[in-house]
Amino acid sequence: MHPTPSLRSALAVGAAAAVLLTATGRVAAAPASAPAVAVAARPAAPVPPSSAAAPHAASAPPAATAHSPYGQLRPLAELSAERLATGDPVAAAKWGTGSPIDDPAREQEVLDTVADQARRLGADPAATVRVFRDQIEANKVVQRGLYRRWDADPAQAPTQRPDLQEVRKEINRINGALVRALAGSPRARSAPYCAPLLTAAAVRVHQQRRLDTLHATALARSLRSVCTGA
Repeated sequence: MHPTPSLRSALAVGAAAAVLLTATGRVAAAPASAPAVAVAARPAAPVPPSSAAAPHAASAPPAATAHSPYGQLRPLAELSAERLATGDPVAAAKWGTGSPIDDPAREQEVLDTVADQARRLGADPAATVRVFRDQIEANKVVQRGLYRRWDADPAQAPTQRPDLQEVRKEINRINGALVRALAGSPRARSAPYCAPLLTAAAVRVHQQRRLDTLHATALARSLRSVCTGA
């Protein structure tokens, strides 16, 4: 029996959530109440297109007030997904030019900048750099995945080359917002409940942005170091 599209979507969400939870080093599997588990356990049934890729519990997330733990963690998932979206135009800008995906000089520039921004905000620069190393690696996951896709099917390859400098301006904007979100959430990120709440936020973002498997996997990779609690 072949999985239905809705079941495949649910399984993709569940895989991303499991990767995220395992990657924190504190939770080896999704909690019993994890949204993706609940969806995977239900028999496949017709659902409206707007919720086809959404776990049932994702429609009723935890309280998202600005000062709640979930409200502090969700912007981190949203900004990470926004940053990952820049991987597509970056890949398109480099495609066919011989420019490598890895760019150590640019990566170090980003890390130095966010560390300085964190210091000025009174945040932990080392923790901020750890998160951004993951952000950079996740962006490269997207770029490499797109390269493989375009190699396999040249018809999908981009026909226009974005201005890489303009794309980097957008990345810098998102970086600044992400540093501020990290600086504003130290208690939520160090709490023992960080991993499941961050996973709920990531699943919600997955639903809203209708991420494909490549970008969902990259989102999990980008959030690996967000939770710092034991």
